[in-house]
Amino acid sequence: MRPVTLFSGQWADMPMETFIRKASAWGYDGIEIACSGDHLDVMKAAKDKRYCKTVLDKLACKNLKVWAISNHLAGQLVCDPDDDFRTDVFCPKKFAGKTDAKRKWAVEQMKYTAKAAENLGVEIVTGFTGSPIWHMLYSFPPVPKQTIDDGFSYVAEMWNPILDVFEDHGVKFALEVHPTEIAFDIVTAKRTLETFDYREEFGFNFDPSHLFWQMMDPVRFLQEFPDRIFHVHMKDAARTLDGRTGILSSHLDFGKPGRGWDFRSPGHGQINFEEIIRELNRIEYDGPLSVEWEDSGMEREFGAADACKFVRKCDFVPSAIKFDAAMNKTKEKA
Repeated sequence: MRPVTLFSGQWADMPMETFIRKASAWGYDGIEIACSGDHLDVMKAAKDKRYCKTVLDKLACKNLKVWAISNHLAGQLVCDPDDDFRTDVFCPKKFAGKTDAKRKWAVEQMKYTAKAAENLGVEIVTGFTGSPIWHMLYSFPPVPKQTIDDGFSYVAEMWNPILDVFEDHGVKFALEVHPTEIAFDIVTAKRTLETFDYREEFGFNFDPSHLFWQMMDPVRFLQEFPDRIFHVHMKDAARTLDGRTGILSSHLDFGKPGRGWDFRSPGHGQINFEEIIRELNRIEYDGPLSVEWEDSGMEREFGAADACKFVRKCDFVPSAIKFDAAMNKTKEKA
């Protein structure tokens, strides 16, 4: 069975040692460690193997392991417009509001993350790329095709040097396909792979919730990119379109009534996880199933424990034989 892990990004307000203790008590096999709060100091992990050993020892004391680390926030800054005040909280305060400073810091952080992963014995980094063209999603005022082309080219210009460092350290980057990223659906994911010339270090962190609310079938994504699924997030969602609500959610915050969709704890939404598990078996994905817990309508500690139980229950191994093989053997004996 695949290991079940808990992404620490939504728990960055909780001290790492407390989070480790709770994750173990909830029944998880490991943690997808986010580079936020006190959970992981990327620069220190890149430069000090003793620090990495301390992190791993703390996990081992609670029978936990790490298969992936995350640096979503720094990754977002690599290609997002650097004058967006909303992302000032993603970087040190001294860089907030400073043109180019946030981006320079972010690029450095992502390169450190590859080395940190190697020092931790981890082969996968999950995260975001950011996008210089997401804000042009709706083509009014009209967006010239060249502008979109230039946007993809810019992402390649910024990320190829980072991916070179990942290659040097034997680590892969798994982009979480997600609105606001350069790849947010199947078509843009394919174009992103083409933009990077299908380099081996770049693939995807599959999160069905972001595809589902956009009204796509998450299983189709797995079928399109079977060799590029480097990591899997288990997160649910529910569409609540009733004729009045809209898929763009009306500038209403998560959990507010009147939205057209919302995230849910695994098993409490509308995603068909059995079909996802069947497809993961077909493409021979044997990595972790990492719970990214987000549900505005549920107490999070109850939800984290409940999610672990759900994921274990819905996961199953593929058959090693054809179901009718026994009948054929019976005929042979006869």
